[in-house]
Amino acid sequence: MTESRTNLAWEVLLDLTGSGAKHERLTRALRAAIRSGRLPTGSALPPSRALAADLSCSRWVVTQAYGQLTAEGYLRTRVGSATRVRWTPDTDTALPDADGPPVPPPRFDLTPGLPDLRAFPRARWGAAVRDRARRTPFSDLGFPPPGGHAELRRVLAEHLRRGRGAVADADAVVVATGVTDGAARLFRALRAEGIAHLAVEDPGWPRLHHVAREAGLTVMPVPVDEHGIRVAELDRVPEVRAVLTTPAHQFPTGVALTARRRTALVEWARRVDGVVVEDDYDAEFRYDHRPLGAVQGMCPERVVLLGSVSKTLSPALGIGWVLAAPRWRRALRTSGTARSGPPVLDQLAFADLVRTGGYDRHLRSARQRYRARRAALLAALRARLPGCRVTGSAAGLHLVVHLGDGVDASGVVAAAGARGLAVVDPRVYRVSCREPADGLVLGYGNLADGAVEEAVAVLAAAVADSRPDRAGRPGGR
Repeated sequence: MTESRTNLAWEVLLDLTGSGAKHERLTRALRAAIRSGRLPTGSALPPSRALAADLSCSRWVVTQAYGQLTAEGYLRTRVGSATRVRWTPDTDTALPDADGPPVPPPRFDLTPGLPDLRAFPRARWGAAVRDRARRTPFSDLGFPPPGGHAELRRVLAEHLRRGRGAVADADAVVVATGVTDGAARLFRALRAEGIAHLAVEDPGWPRLHHVAREAGLTVMPVPVDEHGIRVAELDRVPEVRAVLTTPAHQFPTGVALTARRRTALVEWARRVDGVVVEDDYDAEFRYDHRPLGAVQGMCPERVVLLGSVSKTLSPALGIGWVLAAPRWRRALRTSGTARSGPPVLDQLAFADLVRTGGYDRHLRSARQRYRARRAALLAALRARLPGCRVTGSAAGLHLVVHLGDGVDASGVVAAAGARGLAVVDPRVYRVSCREPADGLVLGYGNLADGAVEEAVAVLAAAVADSRPDRAGRPGGR
């Protein structure tokens, strides 16, 4: 092994003991080192080849760990520079390199996760906050009650019954600071009840997988096909009694769980005395057919519904909810990751926005905007990349473009990043299967309408540079 202070330090810091594949153990060790501060924000990690040599493992093990932690927001990569620690206890924003100028944001950001922040209803929200600040009684200005303000819980229950077909009353609603907070509370409650394994969709959103592991759950991947999660696979892992799923619009494939599988999922939960955790993250945005009701409405005693305003208004508001059966409510109200949940005035302002119809008007306007932007993106992809195939575009704020012709997504991501375009290799969302991908996940929620054509032109250039030539080498130049 190469003798250096860096390598000796890595020997001390990384503990790869425990269960699971080696890339999973390395991911856990790196994550623990970052969260404990042993790897401070902005510090550079060793090149994947060097760390692989030091750990006597394949380079693939290191690249998978780095990719997973990048997707979770712990690391950031930059073409031509080291992989650096991005995470900080106070903020998730990117930090400048220790040895260079601040890293500029991409010209075009097609990573999924954000709504159109330009369209946030500033005037309407500001008016709602001012009004509630003026007329809220002083007795409501203390810490929020556990589970959220009663007024917001009543309004949310009505909204979820009307808009999502949920079975809900005010007592069933627990207000959280977002889906991640709600999921963390629920996962801890599951573990306290003796449920130790959580089935998750593969691929799926890695942040919630990490939250589940922090709660002490073992994550068990279940594959997804064109009909959604393969419910029949759940019977092959008898220790599993809980499953995390995105039935309205699977992330990232974009498929909807079929009616037959919805029924099978509920039957499975009843048969094993299990719990279905339904992440309803962007169900409000469906374009090609009518919205699908929540699975929770089919079996409220077995399905816990998670939702938030992160995709409809802004994640900056920190308002989410959990709709749960009585069995889980006390634990959900008393085990929040934040001390008191969203601020009372924000809870009441959002309640007013929903009750007066302002929230519904915003959603209708947003659906029209995203439908038009999606159409422009699809047209640009057909024009610039005529050989590509698009899936998962019927709903939500992202789609998957399959490039074909032996194109490796990782090469396109690097080439696009060098041109100021941020796109995502779907492998970062995989739990187990890591074979090369020919597609990209493109988020268009926060992409300016006027930037669609130019962003796709940059993508087409990156794809052209990444196609194998006749000699089998990337690029043709």
